[in-house]
Amino acid sequence: MHETTVRVRFCETDALGHVNNTSYFIYLEEARVQFFEEIGYGMKTDDWTFILASTKCDFIDQAYFNQELTISTEVSKIGNKSFHLAHSIVDKLTDEVIARGEAILVYYQFDLNKSIPIPTELRDTLEKHYSFL
Repeated sequence: MHETTVRVRFCETDALGHVNNTSYFIYLEEARVQFFEEIGYGMKTDDWTFILASTKCDFIDQAYFNQELTISTEVSKIGNKSFHLAHSIVDKLTDEVIARGEAILVYYQFDLNKSIPIPTELRDTLEKHYSFL
């Protein structure tokens, strides 16, 4: 499992004083970026091979300004041309679940403008991070 920590900034909150729903997707994106860097797929846009096909977030509890959150990321499914990442956002101090998210990523060859099978090397790496949820 990969973990990313974020501290809620004031600009990520709304008029009600809690984290705005759109900010959670930024946290999930940051967790994905760090996950990819950890497994050796850095953020080089000239060599990028993934498309985000779907993302969702279920809001369980509220988060607030200056709260420290931990986002855990695991591979929850591996297909032929795509894979799923599961995210949990928890309060770092209390370990209470704030939100759960999911992302579906497609392995993609931009010069051909189509999805292609996940290479064996990447599949092997993803399997090391696979979790039976």
